Amino acid sequence: MLHIALYQPEIPPNTGNIIRLAANTGAQLHLIKPLGFSIEDKQLRRAGLDYHEARRVTLHESWEDFLRDKPAGRLFAFSTKAQRPYSEVQYQKGDVVLFGPESRGLPDEIRNGMPLQQVLRVPMREGSRSLNLSNTVAVVVYEALRQQGFAFGD
Repeated sequence: MLHIALYQPEIPPNTGNIIRLAANTGAQLHLIKPLGFSIEDKQLRRAGLDYHEARRVTLHESWEDFLRDKPAGRLFAFSTKAQRPYSEVQYQKGDVVLFGPESRGLPDEIRNGMPLQQVLRVPMREGSRSLNLSNTVAVVVYEALRQQGFAFGD
């Protein structure tokens, strides 16, 4: 099973779309607080919560709590500041893909605290700011699934 981790997500519809993605691919979603919305937010529910099984979402009180409780797989962080493309990785069952908040991305201390080969980017045209978070997560999740023969999680 692939694990998706969102560090301090801010926009309910993006998180709702990612909840739906997790439900349809068998991925486990980890939300790392503080969140920029209430988990009961109407937009979040409309985008995904009323569609998925609640067991696909794990809440973590902080980054430290996430690190203590995170799955045993490798951790890959995604950033527009990274050099290595996401497609150069051979994803494995149990890997964790980590994404930062929509307005600012992952903090320097998290990104810089990881091995350089585990900080990845989705390539874009030069001068582009960023892709939508839920689109980026979908691109990465489906690449990992493609590499694993679309072996959807339980």
